[in-house]
Amino acid sequence: MNIAVFASGRGSNFQAILDAIDAGILPARVVVLISNKSETGAVEIARARNISTHCLSQKMFSSEEALAYAMLEVLEKKHAEFIALVGYLKKIPPHVIRQYRNRILNIHPALLPSFGGEGMYGHHVHEAVIARGERVSGATVHLVDEEYDHGPMILQKTVDIIPDETPDSLAEKVLKVEHEIFPLALKAFAEGRVKVEGTKVWIT
Repeated sequence: MNIAVFASGRGSNFQAILDAIDAGILPARVVVLISNKSETGAVEIARARNISTHCLSQKMFSSEEALAYAMLEVLEKKHAEFIALVGYLKKIPPHVIRQYRNRILNIHPALLPSFGGEGMYGHHVHEAVIARGERVSGATVHLVDEEYDHGPMILQKTVDIIPDETPDSLAEKVLKVEHEIFPLALKAFAEGRVKVEGTKVWIT
């Protein structure tokens, strides 16, 4: 399976995907990285691995539609079959979602459907979880649709929250879980073990 990775930050989940591929766990290859920023950790990882890298941000285009067509042009040129969002902080244009319906995965640092939506990313999520007095948190891999953090869930894994938990310590725990379950979710798709009907998902 040819994967296009979309990233905005340091790319630790991107590295986890590459590690799973190198270890023979994930039968796939990353064919392109698309980022909305020209200099990020994810971009550095891609360049070190000679993975084609493209910086595409809304400020470069006159409309969302123009950005979408630029993304689709890159994806088609690189024969991308699947999209993995690894800390990509921008909403995917509707044209791209329609073209890759049920073939875009995102990893979210909380147990959806709680603590999702616009603005809920990174430490904002962990701060909200602790402020609400939750005893568990975790990570969720889900399919991407037209709304933030809304598509059908594929995998979740929990972590316990201890009494003196901080956003930093919780982030570290959740990130480890993210690195575990995102490659496994991609593996299920690569092996054709996922069936999606509307909001229902089966993994065999």
